Formats: sequence, structure tokens, C-alpha cells
Amino acid sequence: MNTINIGINSEKRIEVANELKKLLADSYTLYLQSHNFHWNVSGPRFRELHLMFEEQYTELATAVDEIAERIRSLGVEAPGTYKQFAELSSIAEVEQVPSADTMVQILCDSHEAVVRTARHALHVAQDADDESSAALIGDRMRVHEKTAWMLRSSLN
Repeated sequence: MNTINIGINSEKRIEVANELKKLLADSYTLYLQSHNFHWNVSGPRFRELHLMFEEQYTELATAVDEIAERIRSLGVEAPGTYKQFAELSSIAEVEQVPSADTMVQILCDSHEAVVRTARHALHVAQDADDESSAALIGDRMRVHEKTAWMLRSSLN
């Protein structure tokens, strides 16, 4: 492998990449959760929630690619299996099909979990002077904070 010389030492690059792996796992798990709920939502708010969940998983599909590519640009292999994601993710799998309101609450909680993971990763990236990762992580935090707010507001 060629030497990577982007102004971040190897140890710091690996630390940042390891935190990004957790962010990727949380994001992918949330993608699957959103897609599952999109397919299985029912009730009087079906159309509204079906479309909202589709918007969310579509946005996440792009996000997971960006996060994985940042991990690769740091010279580390990105996780890509369900087993790896399950080991790295802070988001629990949902095994049953919950009610529509419970789906909304679960997604809100999951978006907030991604924010917490991202916040920790942000500190690691900032400590490494990795502005590129910090910018990506900050962007992800804004998206998940806004989405959690929208989900919370739809329950009130």
C-alpha cells in the first residue's frame, strides 16, 4: 500500500476512521430501520409516514456512501457486512412491526443515537486536526438533529 501523507499521523487517522466506522454502522442500521418502517407502516397516517420514511432512507443511502468513502480515504477498510454493522452500531434492531407512532418514536430515538455517536467522532476528528472528517461529521449531526426534531414534532 502507498504511504498516506495528508498531514495526519497514522495513529490519529486510524482513531478517526474507527469512530467513523461506528457512525457508518449507526447510519446503515438507521437506513435499514427507516426502510423497514417505510414498507410496513399502516394506519391513518400511512401516506404521510410512508413518504417521510422514504425521504429519510434515501438521504441515508447517500450518507453511508460518503462516510464509507471518508474511511477509505483515511487508509482504512470500511465495514460492509451486517455482522460488522451489528457489532459497531449503538442502534438496536427492531424485530416486530410496531405501531406507526411507535415507529416514529423509534426513529427519533435512533436519529438521536446517531447524533451522540457523531458528537464523539467529532471530538476525535477535531483532536486529530482532521477538518475533512469533522466537516462531514458536523453535516451529519445537523441532518440527524433536524430529522429527530421533525419526528418529535409529528408526535405532538
